[in-house]
Amino acid sequence: MHIRRNARHTSRKLPVRRARARTARTGGALLAVAALLVTACSAGASTRSATSAAEVALAALPQATPAALAPYYGQQPRWRSCGAPGFQCATLKAPLDYDKPADGDVRLAVARKKATGPGERLGSLFVNPGGPGGSANSYLQAYAGIGYPAVVRARYDMVAVDPRGVARSEPVECLDGRGMDTYTQTDSTPDDAHETTELVDAYKRFAESCGAHSPGLLRHVSTVETARDMDIVRAALGDAKLNYVGASYGTFLGATYAGLFPGRAGRLVLDGAMDPSLPARRLNLDQTAGFETAFQSFAKDCVQQPDCPLGTRGTTTAEVGRNLKAFFGKLDAHPIPTGDADGRRLGEALATTGVIAAMYDESSWAQLREALTSAMRENDGAGLLVLSDSYYERDADGRYSNLMAANAAVNCLDLPPAYDTPEEVEKALPTFEKASPVFGEGLAWASLNCAYWPVRATGEPHRIEARGAAPIVVVGTTRDPATPYRWARALAAQLTSARLLTYEGDGHTAYGRGSSCIDSAINAFLLRGTPPTNGKRCS
Repeated sequence: MHIRRNARHTSRKLPVRRARARTARTGGALLAVAALLVTACSAGASTRSATSAAEVALAALPQATPAALAPYYGQQPRWRSCGAPGFQCATLKAPLDYDKPADGDVRLAVARKKATGPGERLGSLFVNPGGPGGSANSYLQAYAGIGYPAVVRARYDMVAVDPRGVARSEPVECLDGRGMDTYTQTDSTPDDAHETTELVDAYKRFAESCGAHSPGLLRHVSTVETARDMDIVRAALGDAKLNYVGASYGTFLGATYAGLFPGRAGRLVLDGAMDPSLPARRLNLDQTAGFETAFQSFAKDCVQQPDCPLGTRGTTTAEVGRNLKAFFGKLDAHPIPTGDADGRRLGEALATTGVIAAMYDESSWAQLREALTSAMRENDGAGLLVLSDSYYERDADGRYSNLMAANAAVNCLDLPPAYDTPEEVEKALPTFEKASPVFGEGLAWASLNCAYWPVRATGEPHRIEARGAAPIVVVGTTRDPATPYRWARALAAQLTSARLLTYEGDGHTAYGRGSSCIDSAINAFLLRGTPPTNGKRCS
């Protein structure tokens, strides 16, 4: 599932320059990036289940609302103005534990921007940017509510719900800003036993802090529970069916909703799809290969540019990768200044995160070239630090959003850990390094994040069929770094009513990124209910 697995480089993450859909993030810096990586996949240990994912499908819930949940489904939102002009917010409740609804509630932050007209209102259109851990409310106000096609915003109330444990919906809390600074700078490519111990200790401290600050909530932030929350909000808004656009990890959330409530699935668009049938190891390895594919595209473009610090015309992509890897090695031994007010220097971990952040969107490649040039030729790490901070959602005052905390919490609950011990990671290193000579080592170690989580996983890899659901549009980008194209094909094959829409290009997700072919196909589906022909390809 992102787009982000570890609290370092995780699989589901937002692009750097604008608040578009986030993709699965990778681990911590790599640590956090890995967490995000797993996210998209949600951490599933590959070899633990006695029953293979190919044999297990997500079961639909009964159509009738249980009596114990009736009060939640009968809520009426009390809207108030919030944020930018035209936006409204409300708070709804959901049971903390759906099996024991009398044991307490979680508060869900809901935001909307009403349909502008002209034209007949089509209901609500829920949006989710991915993560897991991305704030849907912030995404709505910064992008979807003002940047989605005007024809869509004219006919739909644009709606967002921060998932439980995220941002304004009772956020999971872990390390403070200073603790996160230390965590994201931890060496994620250990060279000896001492550095391996330091990395393991960093994962343990992060997990322990989450357990100490959010002990009850950590057991109840699964994607299944969040999908059930969305159904409560759908009912509270008076919609008979859920219309939805989810990106990156948001595709796993949307597919889960369709699997649980196939009869209530309206017009669903799943952009930058994840494959829920894969265990965490395979998810992380696939995503590692995806980042390598994206890096090769960047490398080919870079050497054609006059300001490329990694090579010139005629330099092969393999040489570009070796040049970057050598630079990372220098930073591992001797971090460089950044001018940061808190004294942070640019080491290998933060530099790698900065490069990975730019892989999400090809519009960030020029920014990355400039940042690399400054770091490699002028000994100035400020540009790469900016990219890394954008990935982690760290502000200038040293405060982090709860993205990384929520990312790990969801990923580590949705799937068993990819690896349990450093020894298992060491055995897997050759496979990861083959998948990505540049990023493989760091992303392999980032896959260890959930091994020390204080709460056991409640989910397992599974297929999602959503039998009886209306047509669902699954969108895949051929060179997507965070959610590899094969995942879109796999999800489309599982969903019985899926229509696969392919974007032949770079970057994470496709809708609203400049392809009129993609945008017109999705707009037609949202506005008229006409899905694209299965297998349609755009560029």
